[in-house]
Amino acid sequence: GFTHFQPAQPTTVGKRACLWAQDFLLDLHELETVKKALRFRGVKGTTGTQDSFLKLFDGDHKKVKALDRLVTRKMGFDRAFLITGQTYTRKQDARVLYTLAGLAQSAHKFATDLRLLQHLKELEEPFGKKQVGSSAMPYKRNPMRCERICALSRYLLSLTENLPYTTATQWMERTLDDSANRRIAIPEAFFTADAILELCMDVTSGMVVYPKVMEKHLREELPFMAAEEVMLQAVKKGGDRQDLHERIRNYAMEAARAVKEGQDNPFLEMIASDPAFGLKKEELESILDPRRFTGRAPQQVEEFLEEELYPALEPYRDKLNLKSQVRV
Repeated sequence: GFTHFQPAQPTTVGKRACLWAQDFLLDLHELETVKKALRFRGVKGTTGTQDSFLKLFDGDHKKVKALDRLVTRKMGFDRAFLITGQTYTRKQDARVLYTLAGLAQSAHKFATDLRLLQHLKELEEPFGKKQVGSSAMPYKRNPMRCERICALSRYLLSLTENLPYTTATQWMERTLDDSANRRIAIPEAFFTADAILELCMDVTSGMVVYPKVMEKHLREELPFMAAEEVMLQAVKKGGDRQDLHERIRNYAMEAARAVKEGQDNPFLEMIASDPAFGLKKEELESILDPRRFTGRAPQQVEEFLEEELYPALEPYRDKLNLKSQVRV
């Protein structure tokens, strides 16, 4: 695991993937909520009073309301705004874009994490057989898909400023301040969101995991993370806690310098060769089993998948086999 992009308590690939999936799942829930809450303007007339329709139906309010309901349903909506000006409130547009911005947040975080992990050679986005990473450096395997996800996500996030300003600058029943920019902002937001999702589908369907590299990184860092348990085991054998703490601190600093100079981590050998600890190397290696440090990560993954993700995806079962079309 990483906090501040510095090695921290170990996690699993599945647990980290569930962090990404949970963000996207929250976006799905928000999208479902907003879609369900969308309202139609209805037939309200030039300033929203329905005056012309009331005259058309000779003052019959029931017929005006019936027409409003009929047109609303004809256009595919369950309900219309009861109150409008010449337009429906543009806050609805802003809410829709906020929902798409949530997707951009999740995608940017996912793609950034993958870019960092690709640098560490632990995970990698798909790389085509004929794909060129760099015209000048043919050995490079640049994370171009994830970089594109980040670029498009930033653009989508920037569009969310547009619609609130549009809402704020509407005068009285309506001005034309909204017309030109919302005709650009709303379609571009949806096109951008679609492109982001296409890229995310492509990346996740071909992502490559390198367990051996992860094991190497764990071997470099796990001895430090196990220092507390090493000390506890030594105390159980009669060691002096304060003395052992100081010895571990000194050994850890010395081992850290060795690792930074490109050497293997000598921390275990230092502990094993010190009679004050009374621990054999075999005992220390058993302490360093990575599975002892991942807590409930495997169980959390199973619980999340079974209790949240799979049930949420069930209504979309027929869409789960969609294939993306991405050119890099």
